[in-house]
Amino acid sequence: MTTAFYRRDRSQQPLPLSPGYKSTVLRAPVRPLHALEQTSLEQTGPALGHTPLGPHDHDLIRNAATTGDALGERIYVFGRVLDENARPVPNALIEVWQANAAGRYAHVRDGYLAPLDPNFSGCGRCVSDADGRYLFRTIKPGPYPWPNNGSDWRPAHIHLSVFGEAFSQRLITQLYFEGDPLIPLCPIVNTIPDKDAVDRLVARLDLRNQEPFDCLAYRFDIVLRGRRQTHFENRTEGL
Repeated sequence: MTTAFYRRDRSQQPLPLSPGYKSTVLRAPVRPLHALEQTSLEQTGPALGHTPLGPHDHDLIRNAATTGDALGERIYVFGRVLDENARPVPNALIEVWQANAAGRYAHVRDGYLAPLDPNFSGCGRCVSDADGRYLFRTIKPGPYPWPNNGSDWRPAHIHLSVFGEAFSQRLITQLYFEGDPLIPLCPIVNTIPDKDAVDRLVARLDLRNQEPFDCLAYRFDIVLRGRRQTHFENRTEGL
C-alpha cells in the first residue's frame, strides 16, 4: 500500500537569499530549483551498519573525559523521532556536535578566545529505541560571536544529524533552548520566515525529567516530515 505524503509548506522554509545572513549573498541560487532523480547508488546503499555503540557515546560529559567530567551546566536532551503521523521511528542514528560551556568548539578552526575544556569533545551519538526515543547527557553549550555583520552572536545550540537506513537519508538540524534572548536576534534563525517553524527548533525545559541536584532536562522531538516537520538545513523538505 502506498502512503500519501502531506503537501510541503514551502512558506516555512528559509529564504535562500537573506542579506542579514551574509553567507547567503554569495551562495544563494539565482536560477529556479531543479529536482534530481535519485541514483541507483542512493537507492541501494551504502547502508548504515550495526556496529554497537560505546556505553558512553550518548554521554558527552564522560565520553571524552580524561581527568574528570566536562565542565558546565549539566543537562539531558531527550525526545522522540517521529514521522508525519506521530508514529515512532526506531533505529535512527542520531549524532550531535556542539560548543562547550564557554561557547567554543573543539576544532582547530575555532579561534574564539573562550577556553577549551580538555574533558569535552562536544560529539556524541545514540540510536532511537522501539518507541523512537533518544537521550543525550551533555553540557549546555554557551553562545559565541561570529564575524557576520561585524560581530553577531549565535544563541546556544546543538547540531543534530539523523540517519535512516542509508547515508543518503541524512537530515541535519539545530536545536535551541527555551528562553534564550539571542534566538530572535540570530541572522541564521531569521532566515526562517515562519515563527511556528522556528518554535519547533526550540527545546523545552522539562523539570519532570530532571535529575535532582545533577541535570536539568530539555525535550526536543524530531519530526521527519509533514505539517509539524522539524526544519532541516540540508534538506528543507524533510524525507
